[in-house]
Amino acid sequence: MTLEIDVLTLFPAMLEAPLGESIPGRVQARGLAAVRSHDLRRWGLGRHRSVDDYTYGGGAGMVLRPEPIAAALRELRRPDSTVILLDPAGERLDQALARELAARSHLVIVCGRYEGVDERIRSLVDRELSIGDVVLSGGEPAAIVVIDAVLRLLPGAIEADSTVDESFGHGLLEYPQYTRPAEFEGRRVPDTLVSGDHAAVRRWRLREALRRTRARRPDLLAGRALSDDELELLAEIESEEAEGGSRA
Repeated sequence: MTLEIDVLTLFPAMLEAPLGESIPGRVQARGLAAVRSHDLRRWGLGRHRSVDDYTYGGGAGMVLRPEPIAAALRELRRPDSTVILLDPAGERLDQALARELAARSHLVIVCGRYEGVDERIRSLVDRELSIGDVVLSGGEPAAIVVIDAVLRLLPGAIEADSTVDESFGHGLLEYPQYTRPAEFEGRRVPDTLVSGDHAAVRRWRLREALRRTRARRPDLLAGRALSDDELELLAEIESEEAEGGSRA
């Protein structure tokens, strides 16, 4: 099955180059996905193809009008479509949601611009997504993030094992990675990784993933049902840190 993605934007060229390179480009070349960008002005109003207007109540900036987006969605939406509005007020994109979207057959992504969209547009979409607590100049950079996150999860996009152990694959940040040389500026690759003991390597990777997640994203651990092995490793980490603190 080919995942089809239609993007509504005022700046189609902003998406074409990034999504034509690397994994997104290869995924499309293999026929695993088809990404199409549509200029919203095609459905604009009047001789000048207007898509925005001043906000009622006053204030700086322009707001996207509902009519062009409604007309575009009437043309692009299908029974199997999931229509997404990219908006700072939307639910936060995470790996689980990316996997959910990768299982769909047709996504329609609406990129906001200026001061945002007319509130009535929200009733025309299925869900609203945000890529984080930051304001962008428009939805196009966010659309690239969403599409890249989704395309790499399609079956056959990349080696299947690559998506298993990476950050957020199991709800943890990824463990540290090393390659040659074995020593660089006085820092050596951990002995466990070159020991040939696969069980020890797996345990080391889990411990370091837990250590990194505990230090950088404790919120991920707070909502996680920890296994017995994870509880044991976290106890080891806490003990090591306590010993280090007492020695200091």
